[in-house]
Amino acid sequence: MKLAIHGGVPVRKKPFPHYNPIGKDEKQAVNRVLDSGLLSQYLGCWHENFYGGIEVKTLEEEWADYFGVKYAIAVNSCTSGLYCAVGAICTEPEVEIIVSPYTMSASATAPLIFNAIPVFADIEEDYFCLDVNAIEKRITSKTKAIIVPDIFGLPYDAHGINALANKHKLYVIEDAAQAPGALYDGAYAGTLGDIGVFSLNYHKHIHCGEGGVVVTNDDGLAERVQLIRNHAEAVVEGKGLADIRNMIGFNFRLPEIESAIARCQLRKLSDLVGQRQDNCEYLSERLACIPPIIQPKIREEC
Repeated sequence: MKLAIHGGVPVRKKPFPHYNPIGKDEKQAVNRVLDSGLLSQYLGCWHENFYGGIEVKTLEEEWADYFGVKYAIAVNSCTSGLYCAVGAICTEPEVEIIVSPYTMSASATAPLIFNAIPVFADIEEDYFCLDVNAIEKRITSKTKAIIVPDIFGLPYDAHGINALANKHKLYVIEDAAQAPGALYDGAYAGTLGDIGVFSLNYHKHIHCGEGGVVVTNDDGLAERVQLIRNHAEAVVEGKGLADIRNMIGFNFRLPEIESAIARCQLRKLSDLVGQRQDNCEYLSERLACIPPIIQPKIREEC
């Protein structure tokens, strides 16, 4: 059979229909928020509403429960979440953070927000995630953290990279935007490092338009992420915070409508991921016979 790109007959002559996972549940959730009249409930000062409204807080509780973590903090994008994570580890000017050259740009630019220096390490030939041996060659006395993206739904080499990070006392920030629901040795992607960051924009498995979630089991990191998310400099005095490193706050707050939609999407995550796995298996099986195409492999632990 001659491929259409080489002059053969196309198997499909019309574009595939638009992918739309938004349904009745999401519409009802949006109407619930509209009927409440509260589209956002944050206050940028130390107050009971500093942490946002009921939809935000409930999303965070449900997310933490689903992924088995102590804290989930909703933000307005995965990019914002990466910025919060870098600030939360008390990054300083001239500190080095090892990043990947093969991912969305925010993983590499996040260190620059706090005047740290992104240092590129190479990726694995078979899996496309950061290579532990390449990372080790980039570690210096100035290295503070590693930002490790999970690529194509595959979690990073957590055993190898986490052991290296522990050896050198480095933080691991996991960019799990492409891998919600993926498992590594029984643990969810996004929960494998010190801080994990998920994406909720419309390219991702769960989407509410724009949004993100930061997860961690560390009390101090969670508090700092929450502060950086919502005008930290205006809050630290009222909250009585003594350590004010990187307490230059932003407005990275996720509103109520997006949070309500994300809650509905979270309940669908297993099915949404299952659909994509089925599609990938279908494509992989049929593309395997085309010699120039080399498909990514899957780790034994994943």
